[in-house]
Amino acid sequence: MKKISYMFVVAIAALTIGGCNSQPKDATQSADSLNKTKDTTTNAAATGGIAVTSDDAKFATKAADGGMAEVALGKLALTKTTNPQIKDFAQMMVTDHSKANNELDSIAKAKNITLPTAVSAEHQKKMDDLSQKTGTDFDKAYVDAMVEGHKKTLTLMQDEAKNGKDADLIAFASKTAVTVQTHLDAINKIHDSMK
Repeated sequence: MKKISYMFVVAIAALTIGGCNSQPKDATQSADSLNKTKDTTTNAAATGGIAVTSDDAKFATKAADGGMAEVALGKLALTKTTNPQIKDFAQMMVTDHSKANNELDSIAKAKNITLPTAVSAEHQKKMDDLSQKTGTDFDKAYVDAMVEGHKKTLTLMQDEAKNGKDADLIAFASKTAVTVQTHLDAINKIHDSMK
């Protein structure tokens, strides 16, 4: 009997330790999970559902994550760079992406879409890495991150504008794609001037 009790205690301890080691979801994954439970095709009676398809909701969470990251990285660049071109670009990031984030937030509230409240682990890592750099090392890494990020964001916006189902999100993506293209052109010029 003691042997069975001992095995039971060991099994419970192992399960408890294993549960403690599970990786927490980042804010974007949590928002996607919440939106999935609100999906009108799976649980409308319990949640009230969301007013968009799951793909449109995923677009909204990705766009919000990227937008928050652009604002945070822009604010970081304003404190770390002495390059006037990069300072101007960073201020444009803070202004334009804050405006887009507010617009997306309004759409999400109207459609019952949960957006992330913090940047994803991927974006947080990028911010942490950049915050460790100084001088021209920071400038080069920030510019490279902006080129890469704006290429991904432009593709995200263009895909939603072309394939989305919700008219408000399609309009948002179409309008934002134009702004993101302007940002990409500007950061490519800065990138080329640093060679």
